[in-house]
Amino acid sequence: MFSRLNTVSFQGVDVITIDVQVKISSGLPKFPIVGLPDKAVDESRERVRSAFHSMGLSLPYQRITVNLAPADVQKEGSHYDLPIALGLLAAMNAIPSDAIADFIVLGELSLDGRIAPISGVLPAAIHAASLGKGIICPKICGGEAAWAGDINILAADTLLSLLNHFKGSQVLSPPEAVMEDEVAQTLLDLRDVKGQETGKRALEIAASGGHNLLMLGPPGSGKSMLAARLPGILPPLTPAEALEVTMIQSLAGRLNDGKLIRTRPFRDPHHSASMPALVGGGLKAQPGEISLAHHGVLFLDELPEFARATLEALRQPLESGKTTVARANAHVTYPSRIQLVAAMNPCRCGYISDASRACSRAPKCAIDYQAKISGPLFDRIDLHVDVPEVSAADLIRVSTGESSVEVAKRVKKARMNQQIRYEALETPFCLNAHIDGELLEKVALPDDAGQKILKEAAEKFKLSARGYRRVLRVARTLADMGDSLSISGEHIAEALSYRRLHFST
Repeated sequence: MFSRLNTVSFQGVDVITIDVQVKISSGLPKFPIVGLPDKAVDESRERVRSAFHSMGLSLPYQRITVNLAPADVQKEGSHYDLPIALGLLAAMNAIPSDAIADFIVLGELSLDGRIAPISGVLPAAIHAASLGKGIICPKICGGEAAWAGDINILAADTLLSLLNHFKGSQVLSPPEAVMEDEVAQTLLDLRDVKGQETGKRALEIAASGGHNLLMLGPPGSGKSMLAARLPGILPPLTPAEALEVTMIQSLAGRLNDGKLIRTRPFRDPHHSASMPALVGGGLKAQPGEISLAHHGVLFLDELPEFARATLEALRQPLESGKTTVARANAHVTYPSRIQLVAAMNPCRCGYISDASRACSRAPKCAIDYQAKISGPLFDRIDLHVDVPEVSAADLIRVSTGESSVEVAKRVKKARMNQQIRYEALETPFCLNAHIDGELLEKVALPDDAGQKILKEAAEKFKLSARGYRRVLRVARTLADMGDSLSISGEHIAEALSYRRLHFST
């Protein structure tokens, strides 16, 4: 007696089809699982045995062999329980083999036969759709699978209900795609920030063009407040972006009841975070904070307090928009197109600009403290802005600043200008922060006055090639914010004012 069906294995965001082969043959009763399984897969036999017993079934008193092919791919996770169980039922002629042939199957079994939720259902469903197959998954994950498109989905809460469906005594209703609840009203408002007009301006520029931002200032000046209000002025995710973000959250097991994510991620890891926690890794090469922030914001507060090696690992993802995690047993790639927002004090005590409170080592303490961040990492940050201490007059004054809703309208308009331009150039939509090469030269060429200013600044301040390009990108965003087709000297001058040209003292 033999049966076969398909499940999947995950390598980053890549999905690999796994052929599950079940054979019941004569011989001593044994139940080996072969094909490079990990401990969780090897323990499937006990969960399957107990789930069968809960339905009043028992395994045949024969040799049962389960092969997971290809045999050279590491099989990890508990989602192999359900395909092994269905393969056994088909081999026992309890269900027809052809009934499960056109499905990708994944799910974890409880000891009482219930099918528990698992991670990775959305990418598995998208993979199934690409193969022209349906998917069998836990009921709680059915709404997640429904976002993969028009495919046949069987979402069951118990193994018995799935068995009854194939026997024709029960019909499983198709799940509905569910979106995340609207959370706009819970986002923090930019109106709460008193003073800091330069910081607000830099925040709007960063949101409009997707630029990286570094805020430097004394403790309590409002750096974290500004960063926390960035999501409130960012536009919502596009359908394609929402699907990518949801897929990563699904792989990480962080999806809420299978709902499609609508808001941009905002991740703010503590400065004690390790390198694997930030860039990804671990035994199963899970996505890190930088990938969980894909199409969103990664906020690093107290930037110099992070381990230097951890920060240096950000350099390549910031340029390429993807993170490659290489381990002895895994080599996976996760998307990580993020907007980095960082905050730091000018020195360890933070009061270098106030002689009455600064330490006795000033100004050397500022140089030593800022030197914890390498020049190449600083060079990858488009906007550097000083956030000075808020005056007593600003604190006492009733806030009359713009709300996040008002700023978000301008950000949306600036991004629309970018979308129209790149569509006219028959280029896939991207933000100004991500353009490079010939496209950058085509859309960000300054006028004569702008070229003169940029040339003088590049020579005087020794701008690197990367820094030169980033000035052009910021200038292009400033022009888009002002509905200007050309880049003027004013745009170049303002873009240069946000470059980090020397240590602050």
